[in-house]
Amino acid sequence: MLRVQDIDVFHGDLQVLWCVSFEVKEGEIVALVGANGAGKSATLNTISGLLSPANGSILFQDQRLDQIPAHKIIEHGVAQVPEGRRLFPEMTVRENLIMGSLISEAKSKRNETMAWVFSLFPRLREREKQMAGTLSGGEQQMLAVGRGLMALPKLIMFDEPSLGLAPILVADISKIIQHINKEGVTVLVVEQNTKHALEICDRGYVLESGRIVLSGTGQELLDNDHVKRAYLGM
Repeated sequence: MLRVQDIDVFHGDLQVLWCVSFEVKEGEIVALVGANGAGKSATLNTISGLLSPANGSILFQDQRLDQIPAHKIIEHGVAQVPEGRRLFPEMTVRENLIMGSLISEAKSKRNETMAWVFSLFPRLREREKQMAGTLSGGEQQMLAVGRGLMALPKLIMFDEPSLGLAPILVADISKIIQHINKEGVTVLVVEQNTKHALEICDRGYVLESGRIVLSGTGQELLDNDHVKRAYLGM
């Protein structure tokens, strides 16, 4: 479904990704793990069109995403749930969800999709008229995920979904990601929380200093000695 091929990416004059290649097959959960500053968010932002690769290509269902403006990529079925949630704090829960469904196909199915989001997150239904900025951290993360789903993506990308959440809420978010995947949405998740990410993924890649250094199934990476030492404290 998604093929990232040999991309080099810069922030200004600073190179942040070197020859990064990986793929996501339809129906998978794929995890991209690594330490803070490894280039994980830069990878997602490049797929989303917020950064442009200096070299390489990004194909989604045979469409070159790296040749499409960022605001058009959502129309091809790729949505990103950003790090830090990036909600509209002075808009209600419902208004934030509506903002996720502005492309034509999503707009036509808005009520049906919103009912599905509320079934995934009953707490959002309870707070439908509440300002997003007054929600708890966990509720805000639920809303960020819900807003991404409102676009009816074929591939949804999560950037650090467990960041700043209590451990019990991290487990809840992991279950939601798995549930979304079982509903037919392919998932690419970026995480510093290596253990949680690798436990729920079909396959994973380890990114270090802007380069892919390891790949394998989630279990293979959990059993890898380097991953154990560097990321699992074992």
